[in-house]
Amino acid sequence: QEQLQQSGPRLVKPSQTLSLTCAISGDSVSRSSAAWNWIRQSPSRGLEWLGRTYYRSKWYYDYAVSVKSRISINPDTSKNQFSLQLDSVTPEDTAIYYCAISYSSSSEAVYYYYAMDVWGQGTTVTVSS
Repeated sequence: QEQLQQSGPRLVKPSQTLSLTCAISGDSVSRSSAAWNWIRQSPSRGLEWLGRTYYRSKWYYDYAVSVKSRISINPDTSKNQFSLQLDSVTPEDTAIYYCAISYSSSSEAVYYYYAMDVWGQGTTVTVSS
């Protein structure tokens, strides 16, 4: 049974970097038929896919246009986890953040939120001074 366990600070000051980690059990971050995603939910934006990483002989990264200039998603094979970094946060980045797995038998894993197979528990992050 695959499980995702999120960790990271729940309060971040404006202009700082939001950092969250998603630990994987029952699966491997380097599995060749999975993509590892970050998604957030807020009243103003609804559910918003932020980005993903996946391994297909090498690591690939896809990011939403809305955050592309300030996001980084990084796999850590030694700890079997992946992380989210979002730079220069503002109060608009206040949301519930989720990590999620999407599985695909093809080399192009689907990344839209409704196609996610396993979700983390969610972390409420508030951006405030």
